[in-house]
Amino acid sequence: MREYLPRIADRVVAAALQTSGAVLIEGPKWCGKTWTAQQLAKSALFMQDPDRTAAYIQTASTQSSLLLQGETPRLLDEWQMAPVLWDAVRFAVDQRGQTGQFILTGSAVPTEGTTAHTGTGRISRRKMRPMSLFESGESNGAVSLAALFASHLDQSFGVTSVLTVEQLAFALARGGWPASVGESDQNALARAYDYMDAVIFTDVSRVDDVERNPARVRALLRSYARNVATMASAATIREDIAASDTSISDKTVAEYISALERIHVIENLPAWNPAVRSKTAVRSSVTRHFVDPSLAVAVLRSSPHGLLHDFETFGLLFESLCVRDLRVYASAHDGEVFHYRDKTGLDADAVVQLRDGRWGAIEVKMGAGGVDEGAANLLRLANRVDQGRMNSPSFLMVLTATQFGYRRPDGVLVVPIGCLKD
Repeated sequence: MREYLPRIADRVVAAALQTSGAVLIEGPKWCGKTWTAQQLAKSALFMQDPDRTAAYIQTASTQSSLLLQGETPRLLDEWQMAPVLWDAVRFAVDQRGQTGQFILTGSAVPTEGTTAHTGTGRISRRKMRPMSLFESGESNGAVSLAALFASHLDQSFGVTSVLTVEQLAFALARGGWPASVGESDQNALARAYDYMDAVIFTDVSRVDDVERNPARVRALLRSYARNVATMASAATIREDIAASDTSISDKTVAEYISALERIHVIENLPAWNPAVRSKTAVRSSVTRHFVDPSLAVAVLRSSPHGLLHDFETFGLLFESLCVRDLRVYASAHDGEVFHYRDKTGLDADAVVQLRDGRWGAIEVKMGAGGVDEGAANLLRLANRVDQGRMNSPSFLMVLTATQFGYRRPDGVLVVPIGCLKD
């Protein structure tokens, strides 16, 4: 068995078990949910065990409490295969009155109404994503998000990344799939292609037992990939698909996107809506992202070599990779990631906000040539936010694919993605 690589989710889930009766780990398949859960669980039920699935489902429908018996925390892997387990866990948590009883994992969100109760107050939800560059060992972790929020960086701050552009292109195309890290290049790159084929031909229909046209699913995913890291509307995506499928409707596009969100293939970035000094209208549209940029590379039938010869696409996917990593790092601090754009065109690619109100804004620029523009945007945003009603920013940062990190005279930090961690 391959060696387990520590995950940021280890600490996140362990902390949640201290305060909740049960913890649900949600996220895309292959991202390591089960492996992480097994590090914390003391007994386990694997619903996908082909020798026992039928018996488990039958038991769940007749006396589900039998499946909950075992040393705690007890892992219920892919619980949504027997949705009644959710209500059984909620009831058991109430009866036992203790924390840390169950860990549930799920790679698909069940249809609405499948469970009788929400689980509020009993089951804590935690989102798990593919590995960040720090977890896969490709970021040296010289700069932590925790230090940025604590303002613990020296005035003479300086860091160096050893991650080359070629290595970054490979890491992006390979993705943060734990089984791919440390694999041969050929096998690692093939895994994202296999993932996409499974989504297109099986997973997107299995999530709610609605048959979906694989050609349409592929076309939608390709359009998504072409519009990644943009605020493209659903209508724009439909028009893109309509070039080869004139009969597709807005409703169909919305249904397909919803199904892809429920299996955690798509994870859009919501808009940040801060208090601002002026009456400038803040845009509320999401920016389009896959849960891992390797899926966009796969559906575009590209490769590390292809990215290095198409820097426009590489730049957009690099931004998506940065968003993935920021989401992973923010999760360690009860933080969320947003984007900002207002009607004047002022934007920030990412804003990390913690529950206590602290926030930091990030612009993503692959090369050193975009740093001045990114810093200027961030300074304008900081000036536009009403800091009498909100905290002043904990940091302003341009996140790059370059080698060197430093503090600019205007206070904006330049940080290579190959130096960032939680």
